[in-house]
Amino acid sequence: MTNATGARHGLSYVAESVFGTTPGPSPAPSMLRFRYTGTTLNAAKDSFVSQEVREDRQIVDARHGAKRPAGNMAFELSYGAFDDWLEGALFGAWSTNVLKVGTTPKSFSVERRFTDINKYLVFAGVMVNTFSLQARPNGMITGSFDVLAADVAKGLASLGTPSDVATNAPFDAISGAISEGGSPSAIVTGVDLNLNNNLAPDFVIGSATAPTIDAGRSNLTGNVTARFPNFDLLDKFLDETESELSFALQDPAGNQLQFDIPRIKYTGGEIPHDTEQSLTLTLPWQGLRDESESTNFKITRTPA
Repeated sequence: MTNATGARHGLSYVAESVFGTTPGPSPAPSMLRFRYTGTTLNAAKDSFVSQEVREDRQIVDARHGAKRPAGNMAFELSYGAFDDWLEGALFGAWSTNVLKVGTTPKSFSVERRFTDINKYLVFAGVMVNTFSLQARPNGMITGSFDVLAADVAKGLASLGTPSDVATNAPFDAISGAISEGGSPSAIVTGVDLNLNNNLAPDFVIGSATAPTIDAGRSNLTGNVTARFPNFDLLDKFLDETESELSFALQDPAGNQLQFDIPRIKYTGGEIPHDTEQSLTLTLPWQGLRDESESTNFKITRTPA
């Protein structure tokens, strides 16, 4: 008997025009390949147990409750491959190659494809709960979309062979540039960001699936790690001085993505003594709405 293997697993997706409804079957949905490095997207349900008490101490019944399909889809960031998902994460739309945080939800249907055993799982009403990025020296720019879904079902057949999204090479930190406080920085050793949409399924009586998934506030946070030659960065935390953060990425073909957090406030300043070599400074930060940009987060794409 053939067993499903990770090497023959794939992810594909299509944007939904109606939340929780996969386009098709006629015409068949135009599936797109999701470029990924790993996923934990799985079926999940609540459960509840009868509270009836018996003299023999036994539990008499248990039930499945609301469906809560969820998980992450990890990736190496590349130009053009994740434009749809960045829109979903920011609740916005690209306008003249600029994307800002908005209020318009976007949902997808996602298919997990176990091609060696011809089995499929279809997740409908998939929305981005959190979007994260990590940049480190001498490595690829990595990230993850953590998603919630309204429903999951077995597919009798695949929704269709997916077309490739943009196949540009992944971005790396060596080809990146970072600015802090409006000036280029040569001491930053790492940047993390996490955009949390605070999603929550809105369940109703009579259905195991949520008819809607509600969004909370757009909460942008992260960390900056840096070498520690002076107090310049630490002073911004000690003095509660607002700053800004920007990092630009370029792939081998010359395509660029720039991430701007125009207004941040550092919420900590840690200098752990865990080495005999260079000490580093870790500064967690909170992103805030910038009046001039009308957003807490802006992404700009520049094709080669």
